[in-house]
Amino acid sequence: MKLRDQMPELEGATTWLNGKVTKDELVGEKPTLIHFWSISCHLCKEAMPDVNNFRDQYKDELNVIAVHMPRSEDDVDLDKIKEVAAEHDITQPIFVDSDLKLTDAYDNQYVPAYYVFDKDGQLRHFQAGGSGMKMLEKRVNRVLDEMKR
Repeated sequence: MKLRDQMPELEGATTWLNGKVTKDELVGEKPTLIHFWSISCHLCKEAMPDVNNFRDQYKDELNVIAVHMPRSEDDVDLDKIKEVAAEHDITQPIFVDSDLKLTDAYDNQYVPAYYVFDKDGQLRHFQAGGSGMKMLEKRVNRVLDEMKR
């Protein structure tokens, strides 16, 4: 995806955990952070407390959606996904993408990966890898500040 691209529809989930959301529910009111992760990804697990802090700190101003992207056959075990999500306090909606439909729509190749969309559903920031949470927070804050103007 390129900056300013529209958020793809949230279609093709194998299942949803913690509730299902649609693009229409996300766009229009507040910005959205969509983060891709995998149960086999050590960096994803390390970054999860930071993602959860975002979710909790900005709960009234920011939508947070998790996308579970499998990296191997072992990563499609739904019970294991539920177990790891519980261990890491992932309470936001989780799009389980075992068929890689959303992963392909985003042209995403990385976990962890973070996509920040403004309230109109335009991509404003993309970041991959385990570090750089300060940069992600700056970008989220910039998009939130724009809303207040």
